[in-house]
Amino acid sequence: MDLTAQKCKAIDFKELHTQTFLLPNAWDAASAKVFEQCGFRAVGTTSAGIAAAHGYTDRSMPFDTMLEAVREIVQAVSIPVTVDMEDGYGSTPEEVANSVRQVIESGAVGINLEDSKMNPRDGLYDISEQQQKIAAIRQSINRLGIPVFINARTDPYWVRKGTPADMLEETLKRTEAYREAGADGVFVPGVTDIAAIRILRKEIGGPVNLLAGAGMPSLQELQSLGIERISTGSGPFRAVISTLHRIGGDMLEHGSFERMTSNVLTYDNLLQL
Repeated sequence: MDLTAQKCKAIDFKELHTQTFLLPNAWDAASAKVFEQCGFRAVGTTSAGIAAAHGYTDRSMPFDTMLEAVREIVQAVSIPVTVDMEDGYGSTPEEVANSVRQVIESGAVGINLEDSKMNPRDGLYDISEQQQKIAAIRQSINRLGIPVFINARTDPYWVRKGTPADMLEETLKRTEAYREAGADGVFVPGVTDIAAIRILRKEIGGPVNLLAGAGMPSLQELQSLGIERISTGSGPFRAVISTLHRIGGDMLEHGSFERMTSNVLTYDNLLQL
C-alpha cells in the first residue's frame, strides 16, 4: 500500500474516535467488502472468525495464517482496517512489536492487543508486562511514520473473576496503566452494566471501545454516554455459521431450499462483489 494513502487512512481512523461509531469485524475479503458496501467507515478483524474459517480454534491460529487474511482484507476494501492481534503473537515485547510491525506493513492502521493469556485458565498478564509490550509496539511503529491506533484490550469482565466491584477496579487500574504506556484507546469486552459503563467512561481518559452483544445497552444509550467505539467481535461470523446450520437442516429435514434461495445475493451480484 502507498505510504501516503495508509497515513491518510490512519488519520481518518483515529478521527472516528471523536464520536460514536460502529466497527464490524470481518474474517475474509468478502465479509469486509460487504461491510464496506453497507456504509461502515472502517472494519476490524475477528481472530475467532479468521481462525475458524481456516480450521483452527481461537488462540491457536498461526501468525502467518492471520497475516495473510489481513493482507486479503486490506486489499479488498478502501476503508481503514484494524487488526485483532490477540495477545501479540510473541513471547517478548520485542517479538510482539515485530508481529505488529508486519501487520502494519501489510496495510492495517490499527491493532488490538489483549491482556488475556492464550490459555484462558492462566488469567491475565501482569500489568507491567503488558505495559512493556505496548511501549515496544509504540516505539517500533513510530519509526514507520504512520499514526497507528493502539487499542489496549483488558479482560477482567471477560474472564469474570471476582465481584463486579473487583472487576471494575481492576479494569480501571489496567486501562490507566496501558494508556500511560502508549495506548490510544482501551477495549473492555464483557461489561454490560450501564452503571459500570458510565463509571468507565468518566474515569478513562481516552476513547473507550465496548463489545456489542446480548444484554448490552442500546446504541443510543452508549452514544449518550460518550462511548466512542462499539465492535461486533465474532458475532457476525457466528450469525453466518448459524444461518448455514439452518439452511442445511431445512434441506435435510424438510427438503426445502427456500432459506437458501429467498432474498439472497444473486450469482451476478456475487461476481460484482
